[in-house]
Amino acid sequence: MKIEASKKMSLFEPSVFTSLKVFAKEQQAKGMDLIDLSLGSPDLPPHEMLRNHMSELSKQATSYGYTLTGSKEFKEAVARYYQRCNQVELNPETEVVLTIGSQEGLVHLPLAFCDPGDIVLTTNPGYIAYAAGINVAGAQSYFIPLDTENGYLPNLQAIPEEVAKKAKLLILNMPGNPVPMSPSIEYFTEVVGFAKKYNILVVHDAAYSEFYFTGDGPISFLATPGAKEVGIEVNSLSKSFSLAGARVAYMVGNQEAITIINQLKSNLDFGIFAPIQATAALALDRAEEITASLRETFAERHKVLMKGLIELGWEVAPSNGGMFVWAKYPSELDSVSFAYKAIEETGVVMVPGTTFGSDGEGYVRLALVQSVELLEEAVERLKTLAL
Repeated sequence: MKIEASKKMSLFEPSVFTSLKVFAKEQQAKGMDLIDLSLGSPDLPPHEMLRNHMSELSKQATSYGYTLTGSKEFKEAVARYYQRCNQVELNPETEVVLTIGSQEGLVHLPLAFCDPGDIVLTTNPGYIAYAAGINVAGAQSYFIPLDTENGYLPNLQAIPEEVAKKAKLLILNMPGNPVPMSPSIEYFTEVVGFAKKYNILVVHDAAYSEFYFTGDGPISFLATPGAKEVGIEVNSLSKSFSLAGARVAYMVGNQEAITIINQLKSNLDFGIFAPIQATAALALDRAEEITASLRETFAERHKVLMKGLIELGWEVAPSNGGMFVWAKYPSELDSVSFAYKAIEETGVVMVPGTTFGSDGEGYVRLALVQSVELLEEAVERLKTLAL
């Protein structure tokens, strides 16, 4: 019997993360001591309060039924969080939808709004899940240039009018992955005006919103006047609360869009384990207490790695938040070859920039997922890399 993949599977190439891990393990088996800065998975455990809460709820015999949709407790906690931290009013019943992590929501979202051939505006480089969702829906990506002169913000003025008129979605991610561009109300105001002019639904991926190293709080797209008329925001507890394996996130914003997403999800899944939802609600209600120490840790890591790479002569994208550093290395090697060379010669594992799009050539992404001491060691090792 011959089993063949569908033609659509040609759009989904094997992940470079897998091949990097295999190569890194081979080098480790040869005696290389690795410093892994590749996967953006939090190395810090969830707050003890959250671990205990989930543990106790998991012992209850009544915790194991289908949940179907987001619980009332969870949705109300999301609404309280947005009111308290972003001064954004949300109706928990009509403007909040639970997703099984933000990646699940983002990959399925284009199915809800795009027909085959429709245009989705996104960035190059950009998070790989966006392309996966666009491909699943049979839509087409149009890549917005990142304006390096303006903090790597996507340049909306560079989008041809004939493209903008045909676009269905605009996907933004600030602070970004892989490029940690910083959000501002001024930029989001421009986005709202653009979306209204061309009747485009804005999707802001705010997975790293709690990773801000300056200012008094996260900047939500929905805090922008008129934003709820044109868009939704996706947020996750994976990074901000170190609950990556729990797979819990949400989408909030425009009521009509949330209704459509709810309709799609009612055909795809039966919800999330009840103790996870309850623990997520507790995390959101205690966000200020939990995320303050997290920010302090990551801000110090960010400062150390940025400073170290700049001293090595690398060009580092300016940022004041996020979980990554995006850097142009001083070598003519392509980014994939450079990443493998770095593993082989130094044991430092980074992600080649072309993983995130063709405009990532010449760059690597480094995740702030090791201690300050190990980040300093990584910089010392990279000094020895033969370029």
